[in-house]
Amino acid sequence: MATKGNSRYGRDVLAGDWRRPGKGAVREVPLARDLVVEDADEAFCGAVVTWDKATVTLEDRHGRRRVFELGPAAFLVEGEPATLVRPAAAPRGPLRSASGSVAVPGARARTARESRIYVEGVHDAELVERVWGHDLRVEGVAVEFLEGIDDLPSIVADFSPGPGRRLGVLVDHLVPGSKETRIAEQVRGEHVLVAGHPYVDVWQAVRPRAVGIAGWPEVPRGVPWKEGVVRALGWRMETGEAWRRILGSVRTYADLEPALLGRVEELIDFVTGPHPDLPQEAPHEGNSGRT
Repeated sequence: MATKGNSRYGRDVLAGDWRRPGKGAVREVPLARDLVVEDADEAFCGAVVTWDKATVTLEDRHGRRRVFELGPAAFLVEGEPATLVRPAAAPRGPLRSASGSVAVPGARARTARESRIYVEGVHDAELVERVWGHDLRVEGVAVEFLEGIDDLPSIVADFSPGPGRRLGVLVDHLVPGSKETRIAEQVRGEHVLVAGHPYVDVWQAVRPRAVGIAGWPEVPRGVPWKEGVVRALGWRMETGEAWRRILGSVRTYADLEPALLGRVEELIDFVTGPHPDLPQEAPHEGNSGRT
């Protein structure tokens, strides 16, 4: 799981215009229960629940079902055009976790490493668990949340990073000139990696389409961001309930923005990667097959 450079993490896995001439053949994807797909018009997204010779039934996150005809390039899978086909036999290939890594069915959680990943708040931690929880348990990585990062320098000092004891920190709003960026510069080092996304809050790292909204609203200065978002969207609920609605809309990594995906993958690779000053351990029997 050694890091292969920043370009690996900055790539948008869903980027590209598949309608562009000369794009190449559309891939065929075998039908499987719980496979998340969209119809090609991007009007309905859901998980496969059943199919027959000519149709497939999808169920969205609200429990609504629709029947679609099977046909060439009639659907999008992970943002790319696909033709859904009936499996000829038992499904082939490895199972995938929500993060897209190779899943390890029945794998027991590995004893936690000394290395850790810190995130700013409980919502960040819940979102990371939602998508990368399987990977983290297999790799033995614990995720802990802070209440903001104002005290990050003292927290890092107390953690005492070193060989075999790396610390990765996921930070919101890590943009030039921000308070978060100034604090991050104080703690970065050989055994500490601070990575962040540009969003004011991790809510924005969930793709609006997954939540069922046109986009995340602008919140005026001086207005608490979460409360402002809930009010602007016309949701009659408290922020806690709003977050549960947002989190419930996330099924796989495809529901998250690339700006968050790359940073979390980078942090996991950093805290689990080999260290030249330590003897290399044998591969874990529950290797997650992260790529």
